[in-house]
This record gives sequence, C-alpha cells and structure tokens, in this order.
Amino acid sequence: MTAAKKSPPKSAKAPSHSTKGAAANDAIKLLTADHAEVKARFKQYEKLVKAEAGDDEKQELAQTICQMVTVHAQIEEEIFYPAAREVLEEQDLVDEADIEHASAKDLIAQIQASDPSDDHFDAKVKVLGEYIDHHVQEEQNELFKEVKKAGLDTAAVGEELAARKEELMAATGLETAV
Repeated sequence: MTAAKKSPPKSAKAPSHSTKGAAANDAIKLLTADHAEVKARFKQYEKLVKAEAGDDEKQELAQTICQMVTVHAQIEEEIFYPAAREVLEEQDLVDEADIEHASAKDLIAQIQASDPSDDHFDAKVKVLGEYIDHHVQEEQNELFKEVKKAGLDTAAVGEELAARKEELMAATGLETAV
C-alpha cells in the first residue's frame, strides 16, 4: 500500500457546537458508549422475556434496539469504516465488520416485520444480541486498536460521527444518550 493510505482521513477539524461530552469528541469512545448502551438494552429485553412481560412492552423495546443498532451501523458504514480503510493497510477487519452488519440488518428486518406473539420473535432478538456482542468484541479488541495504531484522527472522526448520529437519532425520534 502507498504511504497515502496511512494519512488521516480528510475531516472537519473544527470542534462541533453540539457535542455531548467527551465521548462525542472521540470516535472510539462514542462507538464504545453506543456498544454499552445497546448491550444494556439487550439485557433489559432478556429480563422482560424472563418476567413474561406483555407483547407491547417487548415490541417497544425490540423496536428501540433495532433503531439504535441501525443508526449505529449507519454511522460506522458512512464515516468510521471509510476512515478506517484510509489508514489501515489490511482491510480484513473492516470487510468482516461490513459482513456482520449485513447479517444484523437481515435479522433487524425480520424483527421489525414481526410481532412478539410470532414464533421465534424472542429468539430473533436474542440472536441479534449475540451477533452484536460478537461484532462489538471484534471491533473493540481488534479494529479499534488497529486504527489507533495506524494514526486515525479519532477526534475529527468522532465529531463527524456525533453530528451524523444526532441527525439520524432525531429522524427516528430517539434521544441521543452520548
């Protein structure tokens, strides 16, 4: 690969006025905070299943999880993964992440098209949680370390991620947690 591949991505350098705390100023911190938040929602869903909660409550939480994961995947695909590709010589980790996103999106579509009273609804939400957990482990233990080592400007990318996340969350009616 050429030396140009290792230069940081072209990004806005000026800080955004709308960042919400330190997590929004760093790509890896923002994405990690998202990971923790969605993991907590999956645990909350498991508790609803064990408590034999009503369909309405499970439906609402499942839809929230699907929206959160969709927004997170979209900001990664639009901003973080292209930035990672610019600094990484090996593309395998980003390629795998793209494929994992495709599998998660398929399951999200199945969940959104169904109802908690349908066969396998709870199983689909559980498997989505397992997919996401696997994906998160690879990102946090491998991809994030590699992009840091390669010199990704995590502050600039973080600003872009935070701004785009805020737009997408507003469009879905969800509030940003970070």
